[in-house]
Amino acid sequence: QLQASGGGLVQAGSSLKLSCAASGRMLSPNVMGWYRQAPGKQRELVARITEGGNTNNADSVKGRFTISRDNAEDTVSVQMNNLKPEDTAVYYCNVFLTWANQNYWGQGTQVTVSS
Repeated sequence: QLQASGGGLVQAGSSLKLSCAASGRMLSPNVMGWYRQAPGKQRELVARITEGGNTNNADSVKGRFTISRDNAEDTVSVQMNNLKPEDTAVYYCNVFLTWANQNYWGQGTQVTVSS
């Protein structure tokens, strides 16, 4: 089970940090990440990170969002700076177990950026 926290309503240019904790020990190898879904749009990748620290960020967030993880605590976070109205979405924490080709999703947390 994945528990996400940290969403909210902020003004453009502000910062937020989303965090997600996995209950129970995750098996390796795995990739942790964040996705988002805006109203009327498909869910899209925001950023993901391997256990070794390799990251993959969406072009729309490069230079503004930074993903990190704590392998010992099975947590993943994303620091979101210089937020824009187009970042408004429900953000979902994700764990992909590469050995099992299996995805797990958190419950989603709302991020709303006002102009």
